Amino acid sequence: AVSIRNLTIHMVSVYGSQCSIITCLLFSQYGRTEVIDNTLNPDFVRKFILDYFFEERQNLQVVGSLGTHCVLMLQFCGNKLDKKDFFGKSDPFLVFYRSNEDGSYTICHKTEVVKNTLDPVWQAFKIPVRALCNGDYDRSIKVEVYDWDRDGGHDFIGEFSTSYREMSRSQSQFHIYEVTILHTHTHTHTHTHTYPHVTLLSCLVDTELSFLDYIKGNPSQPTSLHYMSPYQLNAYAMALRAVGEIIQDYDSDKMFPALGFGAKLPPDGRVSHEFALNGNPQNPYCSGIEGVMEAYYQSLKSVRLYGPTHFSPVINHVARYASAVTDGSQYFILLIISDGVITDMAQTKESIVNAASLPMSIIIVGVGPAEFDEMIELDGDEERISSQGRFAERDIVQFVPFRDYIDRRGNHILSMARLAKEVLAEIPDQLLSYMRTRGIKPGPLPPPYTTAIHPLLTRRVSRI
Repeated sequence: AVSIRNLTIHMVSVYGSQCSIITCLLFSQYGRTEVIDNTLNPDFVRKFILDYFFEERQNLQVVGSLGTHCVLMLQFCGNKLDKKDFFGKSDPFLVFYRSNEDGSYTICHKTEVVKNTLDPVWQAFKIPVRALCNGDYDRSIKVEVYDWDRDGGHDFIGEFSTSYREMSRSQSQFHIYEVTILHTHTHTHTHTHTYPHVTLLSCLVDTELSFLDYIKGNPSQPTSLHYMSPYQLNAYAMALRAVGEIIQDYDSDKMFPALGFGAKLPPDGRVSHEFALNGNPQNPYCSGIEGVMEAYYQSLKSVRLYGPTHFSPVINHVARYASAVTDGSQYFILLIISDGVITDMAQTKESIVNAASLPMSIIIVGVGPAEFDEMIELDGDEERISSQGRFAERDIVQFVPFRDYIDRRGNHILSMARLAKEVLAEIPDQLLSYMRTRGIKPGPLPPPYTTAIHPLLTRRVSRI
């Protein structure tokens, strides 16, 4: 078991603490503790059993982090539930239980009662992920189904089990749970051929914004990922230059529209998730990568960094341009550089699914120490991304965390070369897949200074 003392948080509040045990020479994650709320001295209960090898030096690393404020929006319905009332049907409701470390269960939510029906549809409700599973995505969640009685002696109908991970995978399709009855509860099935069941109609994962999400760092301070050092490039600038300097050679006029998102704009402080870095919304184009870099640095001096983090507006922005040129004469590449958790995940998935049929690719580079689990989900290498039951026509997203390619000796040129090689590796196949599925043949070489391919470099200036 793990305990931590005198945990230091450089902000104004402590939300939840979580600890990861990382093992192996290259440090792969072995497991995570539960989340403990509002303490600087957490005593974690979960234990880890590791194999011991006398003849080997076994390195362990313990990494602590603040718990994320994810919430679930859930909606369930029942079908053919048991009839419990003598003069009517049933008045069913659901009770959700979180499993504890000692095997016991704690009630974490009750739905409303739906009167006189065997096929109830309960209202959608929100519940923090911490309340449902205490930060352990595979922890068992027990759901009991009852028939409400006025005297409080509610009749047990049945139960089923699930987990946060199982429910979150059902965002694009229904998930049906068979309601089973334990032997300790005596009752008679009304339906002999059809088992009662409860269906998960929708499961949306969202981030509950807090005060800290709106407190941003100062780019003039070394603690900021946007820190403008006179001696070296920050992580954003390195990622931008690494990818841009290679991809610009495939654009004949080298004019790049550069967008930012997540900032308050002058003069009125309006929050924008889609604005021109050069301050000119009518003409957001910058001359070469140097022009994009200059626009980025100037924007840091004029805008105020602000959350939350929305990806979908800039994806939709590029998709509008790509949808107007589908004959193969142009192909669009959107580069997003971000250091934070996506707060419009459902909308981002929808935008990517829509964009997959267009001549465009999306490169996402994660900078900083944050966990990028949701961004990894957008990369369709393992499983094709889907939204509301629709799957993307093809994989158009490549995500990499920059930290995996940083040279430990501080060689920034080598770090940028490694990053560029990784993020650009899939672009040729993605372009070819679009052209081949539409039967588009290569055309004659374009004349000088005629745009053949448009890399769109979208910068992000938020989430410090």
